[in-house]
Amino acid sequence: MKKISIKDVIDFRRKSPKSKQSFALNLKLSKEKVKTEDGGNYWISTTSAVSESYKISDIQPIIDKKDILAEKHEETDYRLTKLMYKRNIEILDTCEKFDFNKWKPSKEIKFLRKHKNYSILTINGLDIQVTPNHIFSFKKDHIENIGAIWFIAKLDGLKKEELGMFADILYRYLHLYYSEKYTISPQYCIAVDLVNGFDINYLQFKKGKIEKILDSTINEIRKLIQ
Repeated sequence: MKKISIKDVIDFRRKSPKSKQSFALNLKLSKEKVKTEDGGNYWISTTSAVSESYKISDIQPIIDKKDILAEKHEETDYRLTKLMYKRNIEILDTCEKFDFNKWKPSKEIKFLRKHKNYSILTINGLDIQVTPNHIFSFKKDHIENIGAIWFIAKLDGLKKEELGMFADILYRYLHLYYSEKYTISPQYCIAVDLVNGFDINYLQFKKGKIEKILDSTINEIRKLIQ
């Protein structure tokens, strides 16, 4: 059985009962790709620029990327390629207004190296890919804390409970791989919807402000592939 992404899980939730059956069958047969509405590299121009801007607390990488995409948009004659560049530029317009510092606990944070071996979290027998943009440590009351941020772009954006799945699995991911050395910060397990421009952190789950749907959705997938 192949590993899947949270975007795949969201796509599954949005499908009709018949399409859910097909999704589960493809997953069970370990098809090379479980079809989703947008390809894995469709938004890479946006997410990479936003990730860099967050790291350096400067919107210049976003501005530079917009200029590059605008040139590519003019150069290509392929309609779908033009549309891809246009959509990325539109999202970067939104991201240019972000206050990246609000997603950082302080100026004194240390960005940690992401290990390729630490990219899978297994829930109810399903291997889920967890690929945050940044993992960082910081001190709070002389205690080493750890947090992470995940920038997500998906066509038409995400509902809050869908975006919440990213924050949910991000907290579990940090707990699994980093809890021996660090205290996990629920406030700074952050998922950001780049299309709609809003964010969710795991602390909102703890306060009951966001509905948890990750486990129930994965359980539904498991039932269909058994």
